[in-house]
Amino acid sequence: MLKVLDRKYMQRGFTLIELLVVIGIIGILAAVVLVAVNPARQFASARDTQRRSDLYGITNAIYQYATENNGNLPTIITTTPTHIGTNAGLVDLTSVLVPTYIAAIPFDPSNGNAQDTNYTVYRDVNGRVAATAASELNPGTSISVVR
Repeated sequence: MLKVLDRKYMQRGFTLIELLVVIGIIGILAAVVLVAVNPARQFASARDTQRRSDLYGITNAIYQYATENNGNLPTIITTTPTHIGTNAGLVDLTSVLVPTYIAAIPFDPSNGNAQDTNYTVYRDVNGRVAATAASELNPGTSISVVR
């Protein structure tokens, strides 16, 4: 009887096969969760949301400027879509808007900088300010704010 009890206590634990099966199941569940969550898509969506927020901030600052200047928009904004930035040939809104109407000119979270924000601003055919940015979530489309 003592031999049977000793053998029973010595065989405690899992076999290699049982451990491999459990590891395989955990791996399959982890893969399913990663596919369902899709972190790359979530990050792209967050950056597009930031772009839309930046465009609203820029257009709000432009209209605050216009409100305090008898309804006149900054003359540097033309009907030709042009990137915002401090480089030559771009629309430099820094001297007009910063810091009175906006703390700093925002730029694209992926590849923008102060020299070229990768945001575009122009006046449309109705004289309204339009600001656009390229969408990362839907390549080939743009995020647009018209006010």
